[in-house]
Amino acid sequence: MQFMLLAYDHGTDEGGLDRRLAAREAHIALGDKLVAEGHMLFGTAILDENDRMIGSMLILEYPSRAELDDWLKIEPYVVQDVWKTIEVKPVRVGPSFVGLHK
Repeated sequence: MQFMLLAYDHGTDEGGLDRRLAAREAHIALGDKLVAEGHMLFGTAILDENDRMIGSMLILEYPSRAELDDWLKIEPYVVQDVWKTIEVKPVRVGPSFVGLHK
């Protein structure tokens, strides 16, 4: 199953950007592992009007939502309290893009 994860940081939390930057290296390293395993198809930081990172959007592929939730338990942006809200929706990558991820 494919999923879109939309997560927003603690926007007004003064330490939020510092937590994001502190967790970023571990987040990217885990993301690289997920890409190699075929679980992460695409990821991007969400920016505000001043190009400041305020969240993340990921396209993921897991056999089930439960397995995605298992990943969230170790995701550095969750563990280190970067993301305030997380929304996960089932999606299907369009046929024009499927070959990019095989």
